[in-house]
Amino acid sequence: MSDRWIIEMALKREMIKPFSESQVRRGISFGVSSYGYDMSLSDEFRLLDPSSLPEIDPKKDLSEHFTEIKAESIQIPANSFVLGRSREYFKIPRDIITICTGKSTYARSGVIVNVTPFEPEWEGFATISISNTAPVPTRVYAGEGIAQLIFLQAAELCEQSYRDKKGKYQAQKGITMSKSD
Repeated sequence: MSDRWIIEMALKREMIKPFSESQVRRGISFGVSSYGYDMSLSDEFRLLDPSSLPEIDPKKDLSEHFTEIKAESIQIPANSFVLGRSREYFKIPRDIITICTGKSTYARSGVIVNVTPFEPEWEGFATISISNTAPVPTRVYAGEGIAQLIFLQAAELCEQSYRDKKGKYQAQKGITMSKSD
């Protein structure tokens, strides 16, 4: 899939909003890349207070242990993580799935970005787990690139899409904490 294909898909199917048809090289780049799209980070974050809990259990609501922060950048404590969200809203077509990887600039600073695949017919803002593996605090920036999405187009439509399954993270509007069911 070429960058031209991604531009045509995004515009025709309104797959990404806002959408940048070219690479924006302001700070850490975002927008269309060679075979994907570099999504950018919004200014909404949730910072974990690790002193207030003995463990992280993905089956429990831990939102009270996170502080909501709206900022142009955020410092991630050493060996910790924050949750952020994409600036872009995505609507993935039924014949597409995405894989997400972190940006090399952040990887070189000890930052690991984790986003699960965007399944066929998933839509929403992506909740992004941003881990700092460095022994010192690291800063990430809103409005700049955070991760690259690679789009894979299927030869056939899937039998059951994320929308068909009524996925629990469908159409999320903000940072969404883990849900057990």
